[in-house]
Order: sequence, then structure tokens, then C-alpha cells
Amino acid sequence: MGYPEYSALLCGIVLTILQNGAEWSKVFLENRPVERQYKRYILNDLPKKMVFLTGPRQVGKTWLAKDIAGSFSDNAYLNYDSAEDREIIRQEAWLDTTKLLILDELHKMPGWKNYLKGVYDTKPDHLIILVTGSARLEAFRQGGDSLAGRFFRHRLMPFSPAELSHVGVSVDPENLLAQGGFPEPFLAENSVDADRWRMQYIDGLIRTDILDFERIHDFRAMQLLLDLLRSRTGSPVSNQSIAEDIQIAPNTVKKYLQILESLYIIFRVHPFSRNIARSILKEPKIYFFDTGLVKGDEGVKFENMTALCLLKHVYGLVDFQGRPYALHYLRTKEKKEVDFCIVNDDKPELLIEVKRSDPKPTDALLYFTNKYGVPGMQLVLRLKREKKTKGIEIRRGMDYLKSLLI
Repeated sequence: MGYPEYSALLCGIVLTILQNGAEWSKVFLENRPVERQYKRYILNDLPKKMVFLTGPRQVGKTWLAKDIAGSFSDNAYLNYDSAEDREIIRQEAWLDTTKLLILDELHKMPGWKNYLKGVYDTKPDHLIILVTGSARLEAFRQGGDSLAGRFFRHRLMPFSPAELSHVGVSVDPENLLAQGGFPEPFLAENSVDADRWRMQYIDGLIRTDILDFERIHDFRAMQLLLDLLRSRTGSPVSNQSIAEDIQIAPNTVKKYLQILESLYIIFRVHPFSRNIARSILKEPKIYFFDTGLVKGDEGVKFENMTALCLLKHVYGLVDFQGRPYALHYLRTKEKKEVDFCIVNDDKPELLIEVKRSDPKPTDALLYFTNKYGVPGMQLVLRLKREKKTKGIEIRRGMDYLKSLLI
């Protein structure tokens, strides 16, 4: 007949959830890791070739790899940082019955690419291989072609409105803007815990990863650069102006920006030039993979979130479908500018302007869409009603971001 006391307890919980839906939804999320949409794409590719899973540190690569391992009856997770696992890797001593082999931090092994080539070329038919790592794996991957044709790349990005929506998780725009999409701060109980994570995260990246990447000891200059970029999110920046502001050489600025980009701390959106007359071929705009790092008002943070979501969408089209997409922005010498331009095979496909609350299409968006025949859209964070005016779609920003691929 059941247990009345448990039924009463369950009814009480349900009633509390209904009364305090948002807070309780977050509590349940904190106790139930959010499934990643990437999982099905990776599972689809693994039987075909090796899969390289890269992305920012602490974005959830190891968690996802172990979650994928649960789909296989015989799997082996080996981390090169572990002395015991390191010996197994060197001796190729995993069990012959292993169906999924996960190699984490393998790029720290001398000669890892030739080692992996040998393992892949001589493996039994039933063995499939997943290789995971952060920025160093991506950088080393680009350094040679000994593994050409043997792997698919998947770049794991922070949670976005699209991915959360696709896996059935409600999106709280204010929380996502304030705490960012990295799993730990996103699921944190409060903004204080998110800020504590962020402080340790950045400090660890600067003192550990950057030192590992390049022998740089001027942590103060790197920190000054990072702080400066946080307050200039979404603005075109020049190496010369940054160098003057923090009193270091322009070449040093260039080197530091490349490192920050390689470590998945920032990404640069470059101006598009082909078929757009008189565009400027320099001064990229800087955005952060962690929206929580952005210093600025809600509009600036929403622009950064949009940039990251569009980049994640483009990465998905490239990594999952092999389509030649890229993300740019438009700017002429007369300083007419549109925030984003999605490019397919070197041809502009969609122009996007981002606003906090202004529903009126910008003059630059109207100019570019009319002159070059490219569809235009204005994404507005706080919009009462969607509409189309003068050929421009005015869309609720979060609703559009939820509709992206991932």
C-alpha cells in the first residue's frame, strides 16, 4: 500500500518546490551534475576516429570523459599526472578487453604524438580512444601533422543558454551573466562562492599554466594586462595603446595576448574584410570565455555572453559538421561598426548587433544590410516585443541564444 510518512514528505517537497521553484531548481542542479550536450556528438565520432577533447581548464572535460566512459562496459581512464597511470601508459598495459581508452594530460608525455600514432595504428578493432587536455593539448596539436586524419576535435565550452535549454535546464539570465557558464561558479550557491572560485582560477592560470606555457616571471604585468582587458571588453584594442597604458613593450603585449588566448582566457574577434569595402584589417575586439570576468554594466556582459555563444555555435558547426564557419565583426574607416558577423566559407551570412534595451536598429546595421544584402538582426536583452523593422529582425536576446546549435 506504500508508506504514508514518505508520501507526506514527498508532497511537502513538491509543494515547497512549487512555492520556491527557482531556488529549489538550483539546489537540485547542485546535487545533480548537468549533462553536457557534447556527449552525443562525441559518442557519435568515437567509433570513427580518435577524439581530442580540448577546452578551458575546469570547464568539465574530465567529468564529461568519465560520464562518456559509463556508456562502455570495459573502459580505462588513465591520467598522465598519476605515477601509476603513467607506467600503464608507457607500457601500453591496459587490459586487452578495454573498449574505451581515455588518456588525460597525455600531451605532457615526451613524444606523445608519435606514441599516440603508434597506439592508434596498431590498436585492435574494438578499441576506441578519447584524448583529453586543456590549452597545451590544443597548442601541441597544431604543431605538426603526424596525427593528421586520425582524430576529430571537439572544443568543450562553458554552459550557454542553448546547451542548457537543449538538456532541459531552465536558464536564469541574471545568474548566467553574473556568474558565467563554467560549471563550478554556475552551480555555486551564491555569488561569493563564484567570486572565490574565479579568484583562485585566474591566479592558478597565471602562476601555473602561463609559467608552464612560457617562461614568464612578470606576473604583475600579466595581471595588469588582464585587468585592463576586463574593462575594455568588446572594444577594439591595439597593442600600442595597451603597451602605453601598462608600460611594457608592444611585442610583449602581443606575446601576452597570444598566451591568454591559447589558455582559453580570452578570445579575439577580428574584423571581416573580404567583400566589405574599406574595412580595417587590425584591432580585434577582446572577449572572455568566462563572462563573470567582465567589468562593466549589464549591456557589456550581455555582449560578451553573446560573443561566447556565437563562438560556441561556430565551433560546433566546425567540429561537429565540418562546415567552414567563422566569427568576425564589421568596421569601416568611417567607424561604422556592427558587433558580429557570422561568416560561412568567407561570405557574410548574418549580421548581429547587441543591445541591452534599445529596440531601434542601429544606423550601421541598416547600412551594412542594405549595402551588401546580408540579413541583419538586433539582439536585445530586455525587449517587450519582437518585430521586424526596415528589414531588421529585433529579437529577444536570450531566446535567440537558446536557439543556437549548442
